[in-house]
Amino acid sequence: MKLPRTTLILILLALGLGGFVYFYEIRGAIVREETKEQKQKIFSFAADDVQSLTVKTKKLTLNLERSTESSNPKWLIKSPISGPANDAIVSYLMDLLVKGNSDSTLSTPAKRLEEFALDQPQATINITLKNRQSHQLILGKSNFNGRFLYAQADPAAKPDGNINVLLVSTDFANAVNRELSEWKQPVDNSQKLPPLTIPKPTPTNSK
Repeated sequence: MKLPRTTLILILLALGLGGFVYFYEIRGAIVREETKEQKQKIFSFAADDVQSLTVKTKKLTLNLERSTESSNPKWLIKSPISGPANDAIVSYLMDLLVKGNSDSTLSTPAKRLEEFALDQPQATINITLKNRQSHQLILGKSNFNGRFLYAQADPAAKPDGNINVLLVSTDFANAVNRELSEWKQPVDNSQKLPPLTIPKPTPTNSK
């Protein structure tokens, strides 16, 4: 039995559409998700793995170290002053380092660092783990639309002489560009207030 020409064309179109749906929507989604996962992670360590942090900006170089005591604060400022750190501020930075994503990666010649302001970065974060391994994140300028920052993670030249430049969240800039007073543990003024006393009424002499 010979199929009509129109029916044959419709069958071929249906087969073609089915193939497109499979390869683009199903198979393509799997590949895109795998690629996304590969691009997203900046570092692979956990928050509890970190022993110390050094945050260097254009105004401040701050050394932080995890407290050996189990009680608060979890972090201590070692320099330029000594004292307890603001755990909320440090935790915000740690969360970005541990969970931070790279939107994309650009392979570029090392001589182009200045185009991304990575030769004179706005901030450098050095991370030392409990196992003595070290990592580094260098933050450059914003990209053309201001949505991301150019950055380098554990910078090293590849065999072809190029380097990898990442696009990371601008939250990193907010996390590190702070005054020293913000890194310090807030003072609980309520503990310094004198106890409230109610004056006793003065007895009156009755005649």
